[in-house]
Amino acid sequence: MSIPSDPRELIAKARSGDRASLARLISRIEYRNEETKKIIELLYPLTGKAQVWGITGPPGAGKSTLVDRLVTKLRAQNKKVAVVAVDPSSPFSGGAILGDRIRMQKHTADSGVYIRSLGTRGRHGGLSHSTKETVLALDAAEFDVILVETAGVGQTELDILKLAQTVIVVLVPESGDSIQVMKAGLMEISDVFAVNKSDRPEADKLVRELVANVGLNPHDEHSWMIPVCKTEAARDIGTDALLQEIENHQKYLEKSGKKAEKAKAFLKEELFDILIEAMKSSLEAVLKTEGGVTLLEQLYQKEIAPYEAAKILSGQAD
Repeated sequence: MSIPSDPRELIAKARSGDRASLARLISRIEYRNEETKKIIELLYPLTGKAQVWGITGPPGAGKSTLVDRLVTKLRAQNKKVAVVAVDPSSPFSGGAILGDRIRMQKHTADSGVYIRSLGTRGRHGGLSHSTKETVLALDAAEFDVILVETAGVGQTELDILKLAQTVIVVLVPESGDSIQVMKAGLMEISDVFAVNKSDRPEADKLVRELVANVGLNPHDEHSWMIPVCKTEAARDIGTDALLQEIENHQKYLEKSGKKAEKAKAFLKEELFDILIEAMKSSLEAVLKTEGGVTLLEQLYQKEIAPYEAAKILSGQAD
């Protein structure tokens, strides 16, 4: 079966369930060229129905095993599920390490599951530059739930908050000593906590610390009280309760109107990102011109100050 080159045809085939076309569509999005803009323009009106869950937490917390369990349970509900696994980039190729897809091989024959690994390509925040557009493509392809598993680089993964409606922070008992540090990052973005590998010593202590920290946050009867779930993903213990809390949060978002607020906040950030990317490209082009090279030399020689140079540069880029 041939894969169409025309973006409209490619999107139509991806939406009809053709996995090869969906894979090609996402690959074209990753190229981030002029065609990417056209593809996003075509995809955008088709989006907005999928639930997007973010799975984040420190390395070794068992995020992938937990994702695997959640996928199995969502499929038992007859929901179409996509997984975007954001891996550390290979230092040689810049591509994604496919460990997550290897771990979830049992789902590869299931037409209701699609798993895609993306490389971070050196970006901070645990998300690759094209993750947001990949989620749009999967949303347009009519997946019910899209799970975005981040690379596990700690508190720099705050980007996930802008992308996901529900953020699940996975911790392990050994995380207890670092709670004070994490409060400034992961502790503040969580909608649901999962204390995984809870058969280990110190699990109950970590749960108590998390519950105490949640209680310190200002809230009223209309606020979402962050639940703390104990899980053992490897033995599928506590994962049903975790899934229920995630679904409860989705219902809360709908009922409270927070879902629309989150969507608008995300779109605002998306506009900023698009404008910043465009401005950066324009400024880089200007700096390569004769005038740009001269400006850099004047700056180096301290003939002009950085703010003055930036003002001149921005005027040339307009």
